[in-house]
Amino acid sequence: MWAHGYGRAALERMMRIHRLIEDRAYPNCTKMSRDFSMSVRTLKRDIEFMKDRLKMPIEFDVPKNGYYFTKPVPHFPSVPLTEKEVVWLFVAQKTIAQYQGTSLQPVLDGAFRKMTAQLDDGVRFSLGNLDEVLSVRPLAPGDAELETFELLTKGVRERQAMRFTYRKHGEVNTVQKHVHPYHIAYVNNQWTMFAFDPKNKDVRKFVLFRLSKPELTAERFTVSQKFDLDRELSGSLGVFKGGDDYQVVVDFDAWGADDVRGRRWHSSQELTDHPRGGLTLKMRLNSLEEVEGWILGFGSHAEVVQPQELRNRVGKTAEKIAGRYQT
Repeated sequence: MWAHGYGRAALERMMRIHRLIEDRAYPNCTKMSRDFSMSVRTLKRDIEFMKDRLKMPIEFDVPKNGYYFTKPVPHFPSVPLTEKEVVWLFVAQKTIAQYQGTSLQPVLDGAFRKMTAQLDDGVRFSLGNLDEVLSVRPLAPGDAELETFELLTKGVRERQAMRFTYRKHGEVNTVQKHVHPYHIAYVNNQWTMFAFDPKNKDVRKFVLFRLSKPELTAERFTVSQKFDLDRELSGSLGVFKGGDDYQVVVDFDAWGADDVRGRRWHSSQELTDHPRGGLTLKMRLNSLEEVEGWILGFGSHAEVVQPQELRNRVGKTAEKIAGRYQT
């Protein structure tokens, strides 16, 4: 949230500098570079930021060869935010609001209050005014049982294997799973855990609301390489991962095109506009499971150009739907 590349590490470093100056230790950049294992140039930039952006009364005492405050600064000042940063903070606040009524709401609300506790009255006023300008209203955000969520994140952090009962999509019966949890992600409005299944020797996905009775085991595991969610889902429209290679081409009329434009549906997507307002979408996928339902959601405003297999699947499903509505 800081400008010019400043982040949490820089904030913690400046808080240390503030304490040294407030304690009358008269630090200088050369000595701090040895103590902090940072370059003199970086520390000089920190001092300038503290003086210019944080308005801290810092001066250099030549005889004592160190910095001092011209007046007491008992508390580290709140960080001034740019207009752009205030807008993004507001978006974060509204994103949290989508969990109203879910088990995650109190935790997220508490974290946001801590994050904004040091904001000055001007920023708070700006956040309030933005209520009349911006809103975030996603469709049906996914919920997650808080105790389950905490247990799963602990398993991921501490590399601890776990057992649970799981129900696959569309099925009634459940199965017992023993996995190594790698990562938890919010994909397509659903909390999903990515875990290595030793039995199948592959990374599998588990939607949290279909998971029950989780428990950590004493077994510890290691990961050969860092889990990369983007690489894992590189050929997927959502979370389903296949083993094929499809060049998917779909034509949209002007109505459908307006729902496609301005959004990143897939990393490989290519959009080609048509003279009358429609467009053609191309993307590379490793399965047709999720894209079929996505195309059907556009109704008559989308037509599959290729592959033929996808044309056939969408056509057969459309016939079944039409059959259900015949009198």
